[in-house]
Amino acid sequence: MSRRTLHVAQILWPAFFMAGVLEMVVFSVLDPSLIHIGAWEPDARTVYSAAFLVFWGVLSVSGALSHLMMRDDAHGTRHALAQGLVARRHRRQSRHEGGGMPAQHLHQH
Repeated sequence: MSRRTLHVAQILWPAFFMAGVLEMVVFSVLDPSLIHIGAWEPDARTVYSAAFLVFWGVLSVSGALSHLMMRDDAHGTRHALAQGLVARRHRRQSRHEGGGMPAQHLHQH
């Protein structure tokens, strides 16, 4: 299995699992037969399928963004967005002069 295939699987599989969990939670509270989109009244199976695909898509994008932010470039340095978030946290820490999180909790990579 290539590295890229492994990364795609690491993003899509947890998103698939959590989309199923989210669908169970949402539809334990919401009756899909009550959903109307304009004049269209989809049956419950269509609502379940469409909701699952939307949940899976949103969770996959979230996982992909997290993966992108944690990825190292060819030189072993973190992605620029992740570096910016760590730098911003460090600046906030130094402005508060002892308030906030202790320095040992800052995770700089």
